[in-house]
Amino acid sequence: MISPTAAPFTRRRLLGGAAGLAAAAFLAGCGGPAAARDAGPPRRGGVLRVGVTGGGASDTLDPHSPATNPDIARTLSLYEPLLHWDDAYTLQPAVAEAVRPDPGARTWTATIRSGITFHDGRPVTPDDVVATFRRITDPDDPKSGASQLGILDDVVVAGDRQVRFVLSEPSPVFDQYLAEYSCGIVPTDFDVERPVGTGAFRFESFAAGQQSAFVRYDGYWRPDQPWVDRLELINFSEDDARINALLSGQVDAIDQVPLSLTEVVGAYESVRLLTSETGGWLPFTMRVDVAPFDDVRVRQALRLIAGRDEMVNQVLSGLGTHASDLYARFDPEYLDPRREQDIERARDLLSAAGKPNLSLELVTSPIQAGAVEAAQVYATQARAAGVEIGLRRVDTSTFFSDQYLQWEFAQSFWNTRNYIPQASQSSMPDAPFNETHWDDAEYQGVIRRARSEVDTTLRAQLVRRAQQIEFDRGGYLIWGYPDRVDAHQAYVGGLVPNRTGLSLSGYEFRKAWVNA
Repeated sequence: MISPTAAPFTRRRLLGGAAGLAAAAFLAGCGGPAAARDAGPPRRGGVLRVGVTGGGASDTLDPHSPATNPDIARTLSLYEPLLHWDDAYTLQPAVAEAVRPDPGARTWTATIRSGITFHDGRPVTPDDVVATFRRITDPDDPKSGASQLGILDDVVVAGDRQVRFVLSEPSPVFDQYLAEYSCGIVPTDFDVERPVGTGAFRFESFAAGQQSAFVRYDGYWRPDQPWVDRLELINFSEDDARINALLSGQVDAIDQVPLSLTEVVGAYESVRLLTSETGGWLPFTMRVDVAPFDDVRVRQALRLIAGRDEMVNQVLSGLGTHASDLYARFDPEYLDPRREQDIERARDLLSAAGKPNLSLELVTSPIQAGAVEAAQVYATQARAAGVEIGLRRVDTSTFFSDQYLQWEFAQSFWNTRNYIPQASQSSMPDAPFNETHWDDAEYQGVIRRARSEVDTTLRAQLVRRAQQIEFDRGGYLIWGYPDRVDAHQAYVGGLVPNRTGLSLSGYEFRKAWVNA
């Protein structure tokens, strides 16, 4: 499906021109293979080639079902939701110029931005917005964002540029759901084989598991952007290959530099590191509905085994923050608890559970920088508590295959979200990615009340209570919040730190320019 104009980025092309990582380390501090030149002021033109972690045969252009990093990068290049999260993780208008609740937050009204158009030149209409959300929530084919829109009773045209969302219950945070990248607005006749959105780039070509190419959309609504004429996204399943491609000048930017290699990569005069503090998290997932994880004492023991500071230092080279089994660190109501390693207590809990010599298989994969390394460090720590962990490493396509939600003990990654939207994605029984099969009646009741509570004080109390339940008996082991470290050639400008957890300025390549 790659067009003739897109030169395939084959593995042979990569390896033929790239030095090995060992050679890269040797060259560190010697200036690198490409001469350094600064990006200078914003300028039009050129090609931006980006190496992105992961992806595989199941890659998709569907705006409403992105799963891997390449999927998300494509989605954010082609499509836009009504609202979006900016670099500081605050809500900003996108396709909609405003989204406001009516009193009681049972209905919300979105006003479409004046003059905004799809890539084929047609204006975005209220009918398009209605069709988009009906596609996402289609009961016969629900997309990944459908569950968090479960309270959406109806979406109707309310004026020439207005759409009204009618909810089954009040939702004071409904605008946060609309800002998910998986809620990109598409036309009524959308066809994923000919993808059309309002994003800064138009579709040109796509080869699942390999690369995709896009060209500037001249009718884009933001002044001046995008800066580059063409964007190429190239999949990389291995860290070495991705880094070598950057250091040899075959790509202009990469996401997710392994944190153990930031000094090596950053020593190149021609390369700039881009470090972002985020709310992203890299958990171990324990299925609470299968033995031995169905015993809360086992889950508690496995959490107490984790030496979190050691993992942050060894896995992240200190570029991250200790976490204690809770997500949503940027939520105003984040509980910010502290759980430390306690091997003796872990042994006691395992003995009480009748599992003093536990053997487990942990499924790991390079789904995110540091994932495999975290599994290795944790397995070593576990031996001190009498727990033998065998690592089963699979490639990313296998990891995210049909087995993904069936792994009993595995890993995952998530980007920044506030607590209630994240719970709707991963911690409720009807969540699309309930990796731990968490099904706690008290927790569900608290979350459901919190989701519809318009009193901010009461809602805050409920959110804190939900966190406490998940901290006490949930199925996630969350050991750290990794910083996001990306890298680009010095001649690439416009990429800035971003708190969303998405790499390279939230994969918003409209902001980047090249001085090539």
